[in-house]
Amino acid sequence: MSLYPYAERFGVVRAFPQRGRPRAEVLAEIDVMSEVEDSPYHEGRISGSIYSGDEAHYAFLNEVFGHYSHANVLQRDMYPSATRFEGEIIAMTADMLHAPVVAGEGACGVITSGGTESLMNPLLVYREWGRARGVTQPNVVMPVTAHVALDKGAHYFGIELRKAAVTDQFVADMDSVRSLVDDNTVALVGSAGTYAHGLIDPIDELSALAVERGINLHVDGCLGAFILAWGVDLGYPVPVFDFRLPGVTSISADSHKYGFGLKGSSVLLYRDPELRRLQYFMVSDWPGGLYTSPGMSGSRSGGIIAAAWAAMVTLGRDGYTAIAADIFRTAAELRGVIESNDELRVLGDPYFNVAFTTTKQSGLDIFHVNDFLASRRWRMNGLQLPAALHFCITRPNTQPGVIDRFAVDLAQAISYAREHVGTPAKSGAFYAGDVTREQIESGMASWLDATQSLPPS
Repeated sequence: MSLYPYAERFGVVRAFPQRGRPRAEVLAEIDVMSEVEDSPYHEGRISGSIYSGDEAHYAFLNEVFGHYSHANVLQRDMYPSATRFEGEIIAMTADMLHAPVVAGEGACGVITSGGTESLMNPLLVYREWGRARGVTQPNVVMPVTAHVALDKGAHYFGIELRKAAVTDQFVADMDSVRSLVDDNTVALVGSAGTYAHGLIDPIDELSALAVERGINLHVDGCLGAFILAWGVDLGYPVPVFDFRLPGVTSISADSHKYGFGLKGSSVLLYRDPELRRLQYFMVSDWPGGLYTSPGMSGSRSGGIIAAAWAAMVTLGRDGYTAIAADIFRTAAELRGVIESNDELRVLGDPYFNVAFTTTKQSGLDIFHVNDFLASRRWRMNGLQLPAALHFCITRPNTQPGVIDRFAVDLAQAISYAREHVGTPAKSGAFYAGDVTREQIESGMASWLDATQSLPPS
């Protein structure tokens, strides 16, 4: 991993160019780089990351985006369409997640830039909710498998995070959760599903505890909401995780993942407007005018919002359900392939994101397995505590023959791991993707060299 990955082919821009380059020349470089970087997903060898993979869909969304790429949705007087797009995205997502609406009132939401913002905003809301009730040292209780963006938000907003244990099925241990709740607890968090293992925490039990203690419950559906929501219609025993449970007060769902929008869009829903109001920011006496903002973001591109809306209204329930059927089926096939190898075991009971590791009896290192798979252009996601990999199934993985090819390469990867017992693996657990330890060290060295060569400020 280098800071200058295309230096040998295209050189490196180290200072602002005096004269601009021809557009055709720039586009030619971009064509080359994008072709190289997209080729593994076209083959269905990427875990997660590329959720649609339908080039016609992307071309359509890019056309929609182009109409509003220059638009700043802060300026609603110029672009009232943004208000339409946001309102309808929120309404469709609320409908999908069974949000309570009575006579046009009830559940509401906001559009954010992605999962991190959709997880940080509720922490701010629940901190403010607690302050209104005299809680000056708020804490939030969540399982250790909850997304790390919550750690980031807690750090920013001065909230104590209390991390509960998980069961041998890698979902929240309710005895542990309950033991951490006290009078300063403002909210609980559960996932549907977890990033690491694709599993659904016992949201029904978390809901009951939230109601019992009179506190809030956020469900992180950033990864799973737009796929799990269709599971029951398809006959899968997906547990209820949404607003049908009375203790659920907010849900996040990324429209740029299984919602198949362009990157940079997520939906955050609240059970009632009073909660949403707590994340608003307003300043009335600024010389620039009355300032109001619904969340952390300021300027936002109207193109991203328009594309998310376009994806949802063109696919419709039928389109999403058909895609979900392919993904659930492929994930089940993948799980069968993994479980057919005695040296491997699947973690928990996943529906779409299958995490697996080696058995203790095998004595194999799962990252040796990953090293071989990477040599065959498979990009798995490395996990830790315990060391594992996950293969998050998306549309490109549902192509005919993909899982058959994976089965062949996985068998060879296990043989490779046997041959390399006792030697260090090249890969490891990195959230940003599958990179080697040597690449991390090389990248850090390049970064240090680059920063040290900068002129003094």
